[in-house]
Amino acid sequence: MRQPGFSNFPVLETGRLILRRLSLNDAEGIYQLRSNAEVAALTGKAPFVGIDEAIAYIDKIDHLINKNECIFWSMSSRENPVLIGAVCLWNFDIPKGTVEIGYELLEGFQGKGMMREAIIPVLQYAFEVMGVETITAFPSGENPSSVRLLEKLGFELAPSHFENTHINVPSMLTYIISRPK
Repeated sequence: MRQPGFSNFPVLETGRLILRRLSLNDAEGIYQLRSNAEVAALTGKAPFVGIDEAIAYIDKIDHLINKNECIFWSMSSRENPVLIGAVCLWNFDIPKGTVEIGYELLEGFQGKGMMREAIIPVLQYAFEVMGVETITAFPSGENPSSVRLLEKLGFELAPSHFENTHINVPSMLTYIISRPK
């Protein structure tokens, strides 16, 4: 895995979606994603209670991207630039060639194959551009749609030696996918 550099941010496109850099224009969408108490419980995080938390989150993500510590794509439909979800790669372990993937999607867009469509080019980017060997994901076992999504994408339950930094995630599972041979 190469040391990532995101100064020239990679915009990814699919048939229905554009994955682009997060901006302050996405504050309302981030707030909607992060203020749902049920979703927050599955991620071990407290729900946002105000738009100011979304703005602070965007600033934090922007700082991490500028330091090449994560890459975070804002997801929108081709017809409307409003944020409907997000996909990120983070927790880079360059010596081991591993990264973690995270994703979230507004409820009104779930069940339509959009997240699968968004993740496919992110996996390609990780393997082909970043030179990643293994991508990890840590879904809650209480989120069966997330588990099914990962399995459809080719992720498999991982051996126990993969570590994570998550706390308060109920019934957390570890999934991995390795670079295609």
